[in-house]
Amino acid sequence: MKNSYYIIILFCALFGCNTSKSYLPPVEKSITSTSDTIRIANDALEYEVIIIDPGFNSWLASRAYPRGYHSQSFLENKNQMYVREWNNRVLQPQRYDPNLYEMTINYDRGTDYGYEVNYLIYNYMIYFQNTYNQKLFGFVPIR
Repeated sequence: MKNSYYIIILFCALFGCNTSKSYLPPVEKSITSTSDTIRIANDALEYEVIIIDPGFNSWLASRAYPRGYHSQSFLENKNQMYVREWNNRVLQPQRYDPNLYEMTINYDRGTDYGYEVNYLIYNYMIYFQNTYNQKLFGFVPIR
């Protein structure tokens, strides 16, 4: 695939459904960044996020709002809308470029992924829309 760009966001389901726990241990995240790949893993919740896109790291460092600018609930609400439209486009390859929308994103609104995951997904969606001239939902900040 010539000049194809990838976003791979995988959220693995939790093993075991023990709902009687009222306390979750502190979440330890490992964040790895190599060139244009960002990987976030949380072993306690058993999910992994991998973002691969040329230029995203430099855009994130230079143009994204700093962490803490938006609340987690703001990011979660925006991500739900963006992911819903993203997944609709994946299912319509005859209408939308299948090289841009290669795979669906499993984003469960009932799961607390934490601030960092929501921050990176939100900023990737802004980066994606500005870089590839796409409009997933509503107003897209130009940064």
